[in-house]
Amino acid sequence: MTSSSVVDKPPVRRVAIFGGTHGNELSGVFLVKHWQENGAEIQRTGMEVKPFLTNPRAVKKCTRYIDCDLNRVFDPDNLGRTVVEDIPYEVRRAQEINHIFGPKGSDDAYDLIFDLHNTTSNMGGTLILENSRDDFTIQMFHYIKNALAPEHCPVLLIEHPSLKYATTRSVAKHPVGVEVGPQPQGVLRADILDKMRKIVKHGLDFVQLFNEGKKFPPCTIEVFKIMEKVDYPRNKNDDVIAIIHPKLQDQDWQPLNNGDPLFLTLDGEVIAYKEDCTVYPTFINEAAYYEKKQAFVKTVKMKLTAKHIRSSVLHLNT
Repeated sequence: MTSSSVVDKPPVRRVAIFGGTHGNELSGVFLVKHWQENGAEIQRTGMEVKPFLTNPRAVKKCTRYIDCDLNRVFDPDNLGRTVVEDIPYEVRRAQEINHIFGPKGSDDAYDLIFDLHNTTSNMGGTLILENSRDDFTIQMFHYIKNALAPEHCPVLLIEHPSLKYATTRSVAKHPVGVEVGPQPQGVLRADILDKMRKIVKHGLDFVQLFNEGKKFPPCTIEVFKIMEKVDYPRNKNDDVIAIIHPKLQDQDWQPLNNGDPLFLTLDGEVIAYKEDCTVYPTFINEAAYYEKKQAFVKTVKMKLTAKHIRSSVLHLNT
């Protein structure tokens, strides 16, 4: 590998850790509150790390949101909306977050945001990637996955032409979603919180190593790319008429093949998967997604390769 093939990337100096984007996902809420009181564990030389509670009203009520989902309103229309008296609380809050950590898409935006979430689905410690061409974040995920091995640490790629995600973390140049479960809404589990804490630790360690001049050679990771959201079977009144089949429940990231059971009606009818393509479902039976008409999402496996990277500033100073 010649030096000319190394890609110089700007150092990562400003990092935020978001908790409480959904107010009833308590691992991130508790970690951020703890780090606001005692942040020694998240501080690293050469960078500012800011823990931040994103939706304090929802946290206080221990509910997902007050007026609308904060994790879906960071689009240009909502960020540019005129603030009037009846504007939804989360839209106003999104504008405040964009002002503090953005503006989104600008040079002034924070370098990196970890956005901490819990899921009721059996997804383990999942990393969420928004951009398949983000070499820095792919390298970070490769580092985190290796640090956690042999524990499974899947990566969900939410890049899709028609499924738009205007996430809270998308304000940053490098948005990182951390989704850890299974954990019920409004509940804390020590094992789930510990898993989230380790992911953040390893992510911050990677940034420090990068800033200090460590070169990261080309790497390849496996990702699960989102393809389609699947709703529950419904009747003419739009009521759900079948539930997740026991053989699908808790089987996040496992292969789903033609003929495998998906749903079960109360009359005992099994509704099977009827496609030739093997997919890998996740967010199976997520409690928060009933309102979004989503029983699970279909993903396919693919590989992503990141280039050889190093910090540009330290290279220029050598």
